[in-house]
Amino acid sequence: MSILAELDALVTGLGLPVETGVFSGKAPDEYVVITPLVEAFALHADNRPEYETQEVRLSLYCKGNYLARKRQIVKALLQAGFTITDRRYLGREDDTTYHHWSADLMQIYKVEE
Repeated sequence: MSILAELDALVTGLGLPVETGVFSGKAPDEYVVITPLVEAFALHADNRPEYETQEVRLSLYCKGNYLARKRQIVKALLQAGFTITDRRYLGREDDTTYHHWSADLMQIYKVEE
């Protein structure tokens, strides 16, 4: 499993379109973009990694009031066991009229041989 696959399923389950890196095509009034940030073998011993840390930034773009959707996403992330390392409102983009909110997430996976 990967953090991208888990988040794709979670966000899709909330009824939001989601893509990785950039949203292609005509963007709807609400959508999510997931940007990979880090893949690291932070936890290992004997020169063999046993766990991989994966980190991403989840960005919510919303033309209307984003607060209810933000709360829904945060609740779903916490229930699914994600570690939220940062959350922030990045502002309203004047050229597109989208509100932009983001959360940085981390998940640890056992390395499969």
